[in-house]
Amino acid sequence: ANEILSELDRVTHIFVPVGGGGMLAGIAQVVKELKPRVKVIAVEPVDSNAMQASIKANKRVELNHVGIFADGVAVKKVGEKTFAIARELVDDFITVTIDEICAGIKSIFEDTRSVVEPAGALGVAGVKKYKLPEDAIAVAICSGANMSFERLQFIAERTLVGSKKEALYSVELPEKAGALRKFCREVINNHSITEFNYRLKERDKAHFFVGVNVSDESDKENLEQRMLTHGFRFVDLTEDDSAKEHVRHMIGGFSPEAKDEVFYNINFPERPRALQDFLNAIGSSYNISLFHYRGLGGDTGRVMMGFECDNPNNLESIFKSINYEAEKVHSKTVELFLSR
Repeated sequence: ANEILSELDRVTHIFVPVGGGGMLAGIAQVVKELKPRVKVIAVEPVDSNAMQASIKANKRVELNHVGIFADGVAVKKVGEKTFAIARELVDDFITVTIDEICAGIKSIFEDTRSVVEPAGALGVAGVKKYKLPEDAIAVAICSGANMSFERLQFIAERTLVGSKKEALYSVELPEKAGALRKFCREVINNHSITEFNYRLKERDKAHFFVGVNVSDESDKENLEQRMLTHGFRFVDLTEDDSAKEHVRHMIGGFSPEAKDEVFYNINFPERPRALQDFLNAIGSSYNISLFHYRGLGGDTGRVMMGFECDNPNNLESIFKSINYEAEKVHSKTVELFLSR
């Protein structure tokens, strides 16, 4: 704390990760002694907020359950002395979600090329979430160790949502030719699709899981307004943990409705309107029975698609005409889990 205050004379806020409260208490004591105008903000995971719960109750509270994603700050009960100091000196107490922690990890990596553990990103996650004045100069304390390799995939998956750059939806379309094309044209437009999962289930309507890259909350609201304007029923899944952790991976399986089904792996260019251009080329000649795509940050996206098609040669000639590399799938996995 002393180093921060001596090196950054105009600092206005210091965001501190909180577990048992020792570091928070120490920083708060130094800051309030030397520069009491500086705000000290305590940051905890939403599922491990023993300090915030204790402050609200005006006594130390023991949590029944502690989330372990940010295991470096996972405590059921804060210390007696640290609680007393925090109650007296700390200006505010906030919590951040797992997605917001993941976004904090990404921000630290992009700035310093350091991959911190979740507890170490709490301060940055707090800065990103807190409504700071325009003239604020904030410092985020980064604590803990480096990331374990096994967690990287999970964090990469959740970062876009945590930084408010991805919106997830279940969208209902009429199960008829051209419906998906209309959705891409009228709703998606120049946005990038981050994920698209669909499986033919019934003949009158279709439900698909779609992720869309958005610039901010206002952009997300405009996207939803376009869906309403053009008559697309939807459910916002952006904050649904079941959707993010499980359901997005479970859409598929055998479809009793599908007839003369063939499957292809297709390389899509990673750019806006790529899907719309593809659908325009396919036209209404072939019904899409399966679609599975997740953007992974490459220059091309590998998409698995199923078509109801009694003449694959004609379909493959369309792929060639638009220069989309496609390969017919011959896989035991497809035989076991997708086809008749």
